[in-house]
Amino acid sequence: MAIDFPISWLDAHLEAYRDTVVRFVETEMQPADAEARARGHVGHALWRRAGEIGLLCSDIPEAYGGGGGDFRHEAVFYDAMARRGLTGMSPSVHSIVAHYLLNHGSEAQKQRYLPAMARGELVGAIAMTEPGTGSDLQAVRTRAERRGDSYVVNGAKTFITNGFLAGLLLVVAKTDPTARARGTSILIVESAEDEGFRVGRLLDKVGLKAQDTAELFFDDVVVPADRLLGGVEGQGFFQLMSDLPYERMIIGVMAAAAIEGAYAATLDYVREREAFGRPIAEFQNTKFKLAEIATVATVARAFVDRCVTALVAGTLDTATASMVKLWTSEQQGRAVDECLQLHGGYGYMNEYLVARMYADARIQRIYGGTNEIMKEVISRAL
Repeated sequence: MAIDFPISWLDAHLEAYRDTVVRFVETEMQPADAEARARGHVGHALWRRAGEIGLLCSDIPEAYGGGGGDFRHEAVFYDAMARRGLTGMSPSVHSIVAHYLLNHGSEAQKQRYLPAMARGELVGAIAMTEPGTGSDLQAVRTRAERRGDSYVVNGAKTFITNGFLAGLLLVVAKTDPTARARGTSILIVESAEDEGFRVGRLLDKVGLKAQDTAELFFDDVVVPADRLLGGVEGQGFFQLMSDLPYERMIIGVMAAAAIEGAYAATLDYVREREAFGRPIAEFQNTKFKLAEIATVATVARAFVDRCVTALVAGTLDTATASMVKLWTSEQQGRAVDECLQLHGGYGYMNEYLVARMYADARIQRIYGGTNEIMKEVISRAL
């Protein structure tokens, strides 16, 4: 009997919700994945369909058009996609943007943007990273100069998830170039409305081929002053830091699910594939490797589930969130690599799930703050 990895925080309501999510993922995402990988994005129709079903912003209050649930509802969606190697759509970044608005935006900003995001009519992206800055968010060069009732934004961003399809961008910029953290603010840019904004090329990545990661350019983009997130200058860095546990927990959820998905696919493969007259699953090396992966998956599931529960309870601290991001993403890389090896030459073919998972796993150790940054954050709490 195969080892199962039950999710401890699922209840009857979440099980029913999970059925809806899995149905959407398997009937509307999986069949279109190959085309999305070739095109470089999933298209707006899929976002709108997810919004119609109620899968977007599921942990945003109903008063703002969201589902009124909690992080577990979000985790169900991330889990379902990650275990099937579907990385083209990024509702995680979309939700992070929604939470910046919910936690730091003015009431008018929440009312204007959150319902449209929940419906999938506006895709959210956050424009932080710049060429040459990487994880050093205090060193951003994009400028937002106040001129009367507006800000004029100039600069460039790169590696922006959802950048091509985004209708709503939270742009990290310097409103006071003489300061570091206290000179940083976040402005809301509407891609369809704000002249001077343009999307550069879709970036050719090692993995995440269906995800629209893009360069963005801001050339004298005029942004009304009432689109300063929260309405107070100099709060951008602190706004970003306050929501990091949420973002890092998402990465942990996806890592645990990907390990489980790769394990399941590999188990099926080695039972069917024969070498030297018998199934690969009967060789001792295969048994031992699968035993190691199953153990890692079991430990990852226990750790992630504990942290999901803590996040919902409001007790997940930054150091522990950094730990879950660090450890699960490292284990994901190792486990998927072992799964690919057990597939032999077929594991290197993109038509096999494990090959796509292998390429996609590498970024988990980089985005959301590199794992080296995670070690620095954890070490400060020791």
